[in-house]
Amino acid sequence: MITASLVAAEETGYPSGFPLLPHPGEMVIGLIAFAILYWLYKTKVVPRLEELYAERAAAIEGGMQQAEQAQAEAREALEKYTAQLAEARAEAGEIRESAREQGAQIVAEMRAQAQAEATRITEAAKRQVEAERQQAVVQLRQEVGTLSTALASKIVGESLEDEVRQKGIVDRFLSELESGEVKPEKVAPAGQDA
Repeated sequence: MITASLVAAEETGYPSGFPLLPHPGEMVIGLIAFAILYWLYKTKVVPRLEELYAERAAAIEGGMQQAEQAQAEAREALEKYTAQLAEARAEAGEIRESAREQGAQIVAEMRAQAQAEATRITEAAKRQVEAERQQAVVQLRQEVGTLSTALASKIVGESLEDEVRQKGIVDRFLSELESGEVKPEKVAPAGQDA
């Protein structure tokens, strides 16, 4: 068989016994096709792929920057919110304290007003009682004077109806009684001797 392939090789100019060896024309066509494909990939496909890769990398980098920027903005917003919340809490505390102080002040004012009103009412009641007592004393003096004059008139047997005289006698008697100069004496009932 080797001899047959050598004979065939001599006829065609290429050994046919080595089927794995490509034909030199095919080798040249393959090399030209490879060079054309290499050139196409190098000039058209690879730059486009690199451009797409750069765009993708830029998009990823931009996305990461945007994410970092969004995180920074969120952090700032959180800090601002926390500061506003602390300020609102402090303001609420101040308002509560102010309301507590105002409430205490109002309670103190109301107590003072109530105390003043109670004092005023007490003083008015005392004045009224004193006026009524004075009126009762005057009325009692008049009645005592009238009764004592009537009694004295019956005892003496003459009229003591003179009002000025009667009033002077009664006032003098009551003054002496109030000052302690006149001491009451025990009088025995009628028909009994002491």
